[in-house]
Amino acid sequence: MKKGVFITIEGPEGAGKTTIIELLMEKLNSEGYPAISTREPGGIEIAEKIRSVILDKENKAMDARTEALLYAAARRQHLVERVLPAINNGYIVICDRFIDSSLAYQGYARGLGIDEVYAINQFAIEEMMPDVTLYFDIDPKIGLERINQDKGREINRLDLESFEFHRKVREGYHLLCKRFPNRIIEIDASQSIEAVYEHVANEVLRVI
Repeated sequence: MKKGVFITIEGPEGAGKTTIIELLMEKLNSEGYPAISTREPGGIEIAEKIRSVILDKENKAMDARTEALLYAAARRQHLVERVLPAINNGYIVICDRFIDSSLAYQGYARGLGIDEVYAINQFAIEEMMPDVTLYFDIDPKIGLERINQDKGREINRLDLESFEFHRKVREGYHLLCKRFPNRIIEIDASQSIEAVYEHVANEVLRVI
């Protein structure tokens, strides 16, 4: 059986990942590709429970290292329970966030160190890395405005961080783009949904 493809979608808050993933899945399914979409943290029962702890607005006392470890724990369970079985069965897996989120958010924006957080996650994921990562780049001011305008979106603990934190997240992603140029493809997420989707769809079809 042909091995599947692991594609991750990254970006700061309000980048529009969820909308584009929904459109992408419609296209892949309509064209007969075996594909599933999932998310981090979450995707399976145990990881969703960890997600609720991480993103709970009441958990203001959470230490940055605790946060990083919880993400890695959720990632491990999600990987072995959902991602790897699907890939081994020939599926295209589209995942909303993966290791790069931890590197940008906890490693860079929280100041824990990209290499330090990478080491934690190497234990969690072993050698499993995405075949390609699509990074949705957007000015945090625009991203946060989108969140505030979306009345149906649940506001979580990370949404309430300072503007400086969100600026650092974007800066962290830019560093990762330079560090992993062969894996990460930057997408201008400030464009229209149609333009972003077309760029993403073309990149995904090229990979698969």
